[in-house]
Amino acid sequence: MVDVLLGLQWGDEGKGKIVDYFAGKYDVIARFQGGPNAGHTLYVNGEKVVLHTIPSGVFHSNTTNLIGNGVVLDPVTFKKECDKITALGIDLKKNLYIAERTHIIVPTHRALDKASELSKGSEKIGSTLKGIGPAYMDKTGRNGLRVGDLLRKDFKERYENLKHKHEHLLAGYDFSAEVRSEISKDIADWEAEFFDGVAYLKQMNIVNGEYFLNEKLKAGKKVLAEGAQGSMLDVDFGTYPFVTSSNTISAGVCTGLGIAPQWIKDVIGVTKAYCTRVGSGPFPTELHDATGEKLRAEGNEFGATTGRPRRCGWIDLVALQYTCMLSGVTQLVMTKSDVLDAFDEVYACTAYEIDGKQTKAMPFQLNDAAVKPIWEKYKGWSDETAAKSKLFSELPAEMKAFVKAVEEYLEVPVKYVSNGPGRDQILQQ
Repeated sequence: MVDVLLGLQWGDEGKGKIVDYFAGKYDVIARFQGGPNAGHTLYVNGEKVVLHTIPSGVFHSNTTNLIGNGVVLDPVTFKKECDKITALGIDLKKNLYIAERTHIIVPTHRALDKASELSKGSEKIGSTLKGIGPAYMDKTGRNGLRVGDLLRKDFKERYENLKHKHEHLLAGYDFSAEVRSEISKDIADWEAEFFDGVAYLKQMNIVNGEYFLNEKLKAGKKVLAEGAQGSMLDVDFGTYPFVTSSNTISAGVCTGLGIAPQWIKDVIGVTKAYCTRVGSGPFPTELHDATGEKLRAEGNEFGATTGRPRRCGWIDLVALQYTCMLSGVTQLVMTKSDVLDAFDEVYACTAYEIDGKQTKAMPFQLNDAAVKPIWEKYKGWSDETAAKSKLFSELPAEMKAFVKAVEEYLEVPVKYVSNGPGRDQILQQ
């Protein structure tokens, strides 16, 4: 069967560590969507490692890792990531495979991403400028290049045709000569790295991903599908247009890996004990005060990929109930619970007030709604016992009451609580 592990908020929930924790129980870890804007942080032998494209099971010698067709892959980022992992003694040619239908990010995708954000001015969506949106646009527009195309004799010609199309699109932007020159220089700089990355990528294990995975399943292998970004960034059900370009909910597993729905068993949802968001877009529980600053400082809330400071707020149970419903979440993992050790009181949003009326439903256009969070207050446990606990039973009573309240609201059990960055700091209830 296939279990699914995905984030339930706006990303940065700590999925990488959780996948790494579970990886030893599975034969295959497969990434099913997203691009190198993902930043899955692991600690390997005390060393911090951030994965952007490669599945988080790569440090387990007996685990096979697959980059699925739903991913968009940047050869430049991929090679840099591989170099770092190889330096840690991991032979990626033994346990990493790439689906041939995986789409490629080319240098002009990054240029289009940058141009699009520049043109939006104050209305920009907060793109990471890694070319992910334009790559997905070419995928749905039937113009994209895929990993399997690298092995074709006419790849360079296909690349040049796509580059020409992108240059035509870039010419349509009303930019100054200085900005145009800057973008042209970017493309030239990125292109040299791109073809170096392409040469490296061609040496990797490129497979027919859908047959590869289905054969594993028929042989009785256990598969964990790893999501990127967060459910509230889903292109269909997230806070559109401030979303990513792929389906981040469990439905994306089938199209992102080429497996049938009947294979999916458990859906493991990851949520922080509070809430964060990077970039633009609505965030009902965001705190613009000293408490928000304290959450950021205590949680070290800065983007693993971009380094951008994350916006911080209390946990949003309305949004969590929505994402649990969309993905059919069967169990929850609550991360960074130890961050709340620093607070005498903690809060959870249990409803939205919009136009004077309370609701527990996600509105059609959250960014157009003037949302007032309805708060439930809980007694804090500010004695650092959460961070020091080795068993769930040792957690402070106040914290266990908070976890219980989350379970009852969402009607999904919190099976695991993470109370620190280490592999051993995950407590099972």
